[in-house]
Amino acid sequence: MTIRSIFPTLAVLAVLLTACGTVGYKEVPQYTIEQFMDKVTYGGSSFSPDETNILLMSDKSGVFNAWTVNIESGALTQVTKSETEAIFPISYFPLDQRILYESDQGGNEISHIYLLDEQGNSRDLTPNDGARASFAGWMYDDQSFLYESNARDPRFLDIYEMNIETFESTPIYLNDSGYFFGGISDDERYLAFLKVITEHNNEMYLLDRQTGEMMHLTPHEGDVAFSPSGFSVHSESLYYLTNANSEYNYLMRFDIESGLHEKVFETNWDVLYAYFSRSGKYRVIAINNDAKTEIRVDNMETGQPVKLPEMPDANITSVRISRSEELMTFYVEGSRSPRNLFTYNLKTSDYKQLTHSMTPEIDIDNLVDAQVVRYKSFDALEIPALLYKPHQIRPEESAPAIVMVHGGPGGQARVGYSSDVQYFVNHGYVVIDVNNRGSSGYGKTFFKADDMRHGEDDLADCVYAKHFLATTGYVDTSRVAIMGGSYGGYMVLAALAFQPEAFAAGVDYFGISNWVRTLESIPPYWEAFREALYVEMGNPSVDGDYLLSISPLFHADKIRRPLMVLQGANDPRVIQPESDDIVEAVKNNGVPVEYLVFEDEGHGFLKKENRIEASKAALTFLDTYLKGQAEDAAQ
Repeated sequence: MTIRSIFPTLAVLAVLLTACGTVGYKEVPQYTIEQFMDKVTYGGSSFSPDETNILLMSDKSGVFNAWTVNIESGALTQVTKSETEAIFPISYFPLDQRILYESDQGGNEISHIYLLDEQGNSRDLTPNDGARASFAGWMYDDQSFLYESNARDPRFLDIYEMNIETFESTPIYLNDSGYFFGGISDDERYLAFLKVITEHNNEMYLLDRQTGEMMHLTPHEGDVAFSPSGFSVHSESLYYLTNANSEYNYLMRFDIESGLHEKVFETNWDVLYAYFSRSGKYRVIAINNDAKTEIRVDNMETGQPVKLPEMPDANITSVRISRSEELMTFYVEGSRSPRNLFTYNLKTSDYKQLTHSMTPEIDIDNLVDAQVVRYKSFDALEIPALLYKPHQIRPEESAPAIVMVHGGPGGQARVGYSSDVQYFVNHGYVVIDVNNRGSSGYGKTFFKADDMRHGEDDLADCVYAKHFLATTGYVDTSRVAIMGGSYGGYMVLAALAFQPEAFAAGVDYFGISNWVRTLESIPPYWEAFREALYVEMGNPSVDGDYLLSISPLFHADKIRRPLMVLQGANDPRVIQPESDDIVEAVKNNGVPVEYLVFEDEGHGFLKKENRIEASKAALTFLDTYLKGQAEDAAQ
């Protein structure tokens, strides 16, 4: 299970948007976790300057590396050969075959930017020990790129420009105000910034590098979110997202000369992002449509939408348009099919699949689609979730189940492929992946509904998922476990401590057990987000009593159900003592506890062999306590 999050969230009326009984009974073979993990994860796409190859990341070797795929032949070539550290390719250079990539050490999130030259030699371009560096975009003139670094002050990310011939860096903005960088105009005159006040309220600024003026673009009252989306091609305007006077984010345009704000695009879901192709001919908009990504590409010259291929039971995501504006890449992913990269010819509308990520040993017809469901929680608030029903449940038979909780706070369970989910479902577990209150994607009121109520109302939403499962008629509610990572891992611990009779067992991936310690030990480069985090979770120097009251570690004596904990030793967000302490405390209760620590992982497990070990151990644990081998513990 790879979960990354901010920690870079009785009568039950069930409302089914898609009927939960649509999966009919059939016998299916049981696949091993090695078979599920034999699929290849792909991500990213950067066109080579001649547009014959695409740079992408892949864990085909067992560790994420940079690979290229030939657009004509589909031939894959591995270009970095790391056997230990994950490598995340950024981009080809604009006019030659050199490559930029990022990598850290064992998941510690102290990433550096590296050059891979045309002879295959690597060079660290940001070799400051202990300082983070991250790519922030190419300059339009193709002579340099921007990056962020906290080398000067560990708390804040300054903006630097690096020349791609000399590799000398020049600071262009020293960020003592804790702004988040939002882009640079093509003429290099304007910089956009975001200032976070709380998770729900922020401000947007525009720096005129010619005059030195920092313009405040968004004076407002109340909680309103803003996010720079990018400049127009001719640098006359800034596009941004906001939810002002709305539950959902929509696209706006700010005209720099006139100072006027104009609404550009709005729908009844959040706009995730929007950008233009290099000359402005095409505009790409992504929409978060009920936990699925919806892409629209508009030809701005004709005013007509580009007709994208129809992909049954799958989402088109991650669109990128080439510099020539003749080619486009996108990924396609569904519940039963991992992400695959496609190319699309914008002149002919022809498209082609370039990668094939699923192992031929697994028949995807034996896997299960996510069903979007909704149910009422304790206060009648409607909770969205994704439901997975195994094929092999016989009529009148009941099965064990897993309530999954995403990371965050503020994450979202989304429709897409998960090896872990399909593995557990294939082995007979019903899975419900809950979007408890506080999840993103369902409007700003829902998003803020868990503030200073963590481990309480959001936990009740997860407990009521179990009640919902009872209404399906095919779940044995005495055999329901709770599982989650990061903030979801906290929810596992909170469930076992504060609702000790609700679940038969818990599987915690790097979850918070002591909120005071976690909030006091956040990485220094989160300084710009610290106050926003305190508003949502509580300030340890002011709200210490409250934070102790919602910290499972100080209520561990109430835990009576079996617990599994999985942790990365290098995790900078949820440090290992969070897991060490809860494991020790629960052992003192005489409760069965299993603990796995991965010495070469951080906040989320990236190496395939570690993901295999973690998932296999989790299934064995669940089988032990939910399938009769330890019957007493599961009652």
